[in-house]
Amino acid sequence: MITANQLRAARALLNIDQRQTAELADLSVPTIQRMEASDGVIRGNVDSLMKLVSALESAGVELINPDSTSSATGRGVRLREHITKPKMKNIKPPKPSTSRSLERAR
Repeated sequence: MITANQLRAARALLNIDQRQTAELADLSVPTIQRMEASDGVIRGNVDSLMKLVSALESAGVELINPDSTSSATGRGVRLREHITKPKMKNIKPPKPSTSRSLERAR
């Protein structure tokens, strides 16, 4: 199980936005938005939740559940020590601005 707060924290740790999270998990952006808007534990399609958790774990995020051994109780997230940058598929980098487009804007 994963909470909306854990999802937002995981994205922050990975420094990725909702679009990149959707690409990573092979889900739609509206699905990620709905998950993050949830109150508490994310409820939804089991397949989508499994894709999300698997993608986050593959990217190096460890989900901490309330019954896990830790110095404090409660849920959380943390990065594993040795992680690589998450592989994004089909994500196009933003187009660099050119002097020509800057001239048009003036």
